[in-house]
Amino acid sequence: MNFIKKTTLTFFMLISMAASSLAFAEASASVNETIGHIEKALAKIEKSDFAGAYLHIKAARASSKQIEGNEDIVKKANNKVIQGQIQSKKGKVETSTAALNESLELYRSL
Repeated sequence: MNFIKKTTLTFFMLISMAASSLAFAEASASVNETIGHIEKALAKIEKSDFAGAYLHIKAARASSKQIEGNEDIVKKANNKVIQGQIQSKKGKVETSTAALNESLELYRSL
């Protein structure tokens, strides 16, 4: 009977650890995806391709919704992305780049 209890407990612990590592991997993938889109948007802004930058910023905002944990940093980073989006719509390269670079630093800190 003890063997069955120990085996069952071990099995559930393994399942729990696997689930938590999958959740971490998924969150990490979302952060990496968001960072990738922001970097691509920055490259487009430097070339004054604001339409292309808008698409990457929009994709970055969508992928950032899947990031869990440290909500304050995620919220601040998302606000910086929104500021960068607004500035790029206005055609302001410097302010848009600055806001997106700040958001990159925040996402990388996760």
